[in-house]
Amino acid sequence: MQKIAQGIYFENAYPGVTIGAVILPMGTILIDAPMRAEDARSWLATLLNLGAKPNRILVNLDAHPDRTLGARSMECTIIAHQKTAQVFRTRPSIFKGQNAESGSEWETYDDVVGTRWAAPDITFTSSLSLHWGDPEIVIEHNPGPSQGSTWVSIPALQVVFIGDAVLTDQPPFLTNADIPAWVESLDLLLRSYREYQIISGRGGQVTHDDVNVQLHHLKNILKGLEKLAKRNAVPEDIENLIPGLLADLKFPVELREQYIQRYRHGLYQYYTRRYRPSDSNSE
Repeated sequence: MQKIAQGIYFENAYPGVTIGAVILPMGTILIDAPMRAEDARSWLATLLNLGAKPNRILVNLDAHPDRTLGARSMECTIIAHQKTAQVFRTRPSIFKGQNAESGSEWETYDDVVGTRWAAPDITFTSSLSLHWGDPEIVIEHNPGPSQGSTWVSIPALQVVFIGDAVLTDQPPFLTNADIPAWVESLDLLLRSYREYQIISGRGGQVTHDDVNVQLHHLKNILKGLEKLAKRNAVPEDIENLIPGLLADLKFPVELREQYIQRYRHGLYQYYTRRYRPSDSNSE
């Protein structure tokens, strides 16, 4: 666990995503959840030892299973964007682990299959603020990795949690992405959060250089997809983009197949959804 500022922490040790917490006088704001129930219990115990109050609220930064499978184990009210909440309406009540081909973290942990989802209790459209004693917590919609992607910021302490908006040396999740909106969100991050400590949902603290690298990578992906679309390429041709995209990243060799699959799945889904909707509908 790493302390960012007074009462603000993030944890990288659990499988799934980087999680965060803001300990306030009247309660604790949790940012995403550990994927497994035993990790959720460990995380809550750690926070109690740091002086966290029993009152707590969980913010889901999007609907990705890696960050939402453990939400029920946090045993608290859940806040998410309304488009994130809509995703849960289409999910069965119990996670059955179908379609394990997206290159996500949950796919390497069989014990999460059978988890019961916890849908958001409170939703918002643009932004909302929480006041459990100073400092103010701002929850804001910033689409890109998904339609409901959300950031949590603490303006007084210049800290912002950005979920999957920036991933260092790993492929972005493209299945439900909107790349032009994502680019706009990253431009906002560079422009309006210049003095902030930025916490990624996968990997922890990142720099503005990392934001620029992510921006460049997304633009390369978009350029490659648009070239395919201009020649009306079949969706399977996205495979040709993967070697060049992987070359931009530095990662352990044992993750290569997982990352190839993440690109393969995400690029295929994005291309058919945005450029070949008739192919997508026929499936």
